[in-house]
Amino acid sequence: MTEDLTVCDASPGDAVAIAEIYAHYVLESTATFETEPPDEAETRRRMLDLTEAGYPFLVTRDGSGRVVAFGFAHRYGPRNGYRYSVETTIYVRSDCVKRGIGGKLLTELVDACERRGYRQAFAVIAASEPASVILHARAGYRPVGTLSGAGWKHGQWIDVFLMQRQLGEGNETLPDEAQTGGI
Repeated sequence: MTEDLTVCDASPGDAVAIAEIYAHYVLESTATFETEPPDEAETRRRMLDLTEAGYPFLVTRDGSGRVVAFGFAHRYGPRNGYRYSVETTIYVRSDCVKRGIGGKLLTELVDACERRGYRQAFAVIAASEPASVILHARAGYRPVGTLSGAGWKHGQWIDVFLMQRQLGEGNETLPDEAQTGGI
């Protein structure tokens, strides 16, 4: 791939492009189980909620500055015990797949999560999306389970693969707060 790509933090002005990219997957694929695409305002709200909570929300721009992909992380589960674990998500413009964009974005997203001190990353992937499974495996995620028939979309039951990747020291060391007598 010789394309000039830049990965950077998303800005509120990117919400239009992000909503457009995501709408394709909501309406045309089983990559997400969401069935109504969020509009620009809802997309912007979601972005702000995540970034204000300290999670990375990134975009990939091509040489002309056009947003061609986005990715973000959020807490894996709602309970406090999950505070060191994130779920990572990426989407690439449907007309830009198979050009290395997803791999570059996922690498940057994993790095951003590690810099923030997260220890485990999870990917929840529809089994109907084998390219995503391959992409995550190349980024160091390993399969840890399958949820049979966990989702229903486009008239079919869809299995969900769970993949996991250690971030930084993972669970090999205590978190800083435990070392200092925190929790």
